[in-house]
Amino acid sequence: MNIAIVGYGKMGKTIEHLAKEKGHKIAVIFDKTPTHSELKEHNIDVAIEFSHPDAAFENLNILLGSNIPTVCGTTGWLKKLDQIEQKVSQYNGSFLYASNFSLGVNLFFEIVQQTAQLMKDQDLYDLKLTEIHHTQKKDAPSGTAITIAEKIMQKTGFEHWSLDKKEGKKDIPIYALREPEVPGTHIVEYFSDIDSIELKHTANSRDGFALGAIKAAEYIYDKKGIFTMKDVLGI
Repeated sequence: MNIAIVGYGKMGKTIEHLAKEKGHKIAVIFDKTPTHSELKEHNIDVAIEFSHPDAAFENLNILLGSNIPTVCGTTGWLKKLDQIEQKVSQYNGSFLYASNFSLGVNLFFEIVQQTAQLMKDQDLYDLKLTEIHHTQKKDAPSGTAITIAEKIMQKTGFEHWSLDKKEGKKDIPIYALREPEVPGTHIVEYFSDIDSIELKHTANSRDGFALGAIKAAEYIYDKKGIFTMKDVLGI
């Protein structure tokens, strides 16, 4: 595939390196929002977008408006997701967003949801989520932590989440910590005065995220529609 990389931070550089290892060609790299004319100058099969929360929406509008299948891993912009999905429909395009592309994290989502089903009537326990990321991460809580909270809400009586506090019995508190050189750690803890149950995923490097994004690009580039990592991984 000929891949356009939009966003050339640590993730963009990792995607470039691993995509080449897998035999793909990097058609072009953009470290700022491309124009339609700039995109037309290159033979692009698929774009992978990892930029910043304040740039992602404009990037996606340009890419999808240019009929380029697009994989997006930028978090912090999802209040406008419905507008992007309308754009996909308008142009009969191809789009996949994921808060996390790691195979391990996507399996973790399923484990978390199954555990939530088991714990939903266990009133003895309280619940909290903790996410730890590198100090360069702009948004808090992480998109992955929000996805975890949503997975739990789908199976329980919890109705919303709050950052760094708990606002009632139906609220899931998410505590966001920032530490140097941490790719990503997510912890789901059910706790009581008697004992605690902890589910934890720790990323040891960015390679898992990058490989998952490349796998997503391989999946969508010849398809039409809106997809998730569950489609890619068959789970």
